[in-house]
Amino acid sequence: MFKIVPIAGAPACRREVEFSYEGNPGHFVAVAGSFNDWDPEVSRMQYDPARHCYLTRIELERGDYEYKFVIDGEWFLDESNPGFAANDFGTLNSILAVE
Repeated sequence: MFKIVPIAGAPACRREVEFSYEGNPGHFVAVAGSFNDWDPEVSRMQYDPARHCYLTRIELERGDYEYKFVIDGEWFLDESNPGFAANDFGTLNSILAVE
């Protein structure tokens, strides 16, 4: 799941996107996408025990992006996001539009 919020003091073209993934603690969870060259090491998510989920925040410019969650080395669609597109590997990527 993701939530887009304006960043105080930042140019109007940039937004902060909070990605969250519900899961139990003790796993490697990351978000990888066109915004970070599909590198799960760049946007590793941290477990928040108060919210019972993994979280990370990424500052992005307006535009369209594709992404997936990476959990313990396996790639997954964002099941809470109904937007998706086919990729070159014959699977699907979740879509994120930052306005």
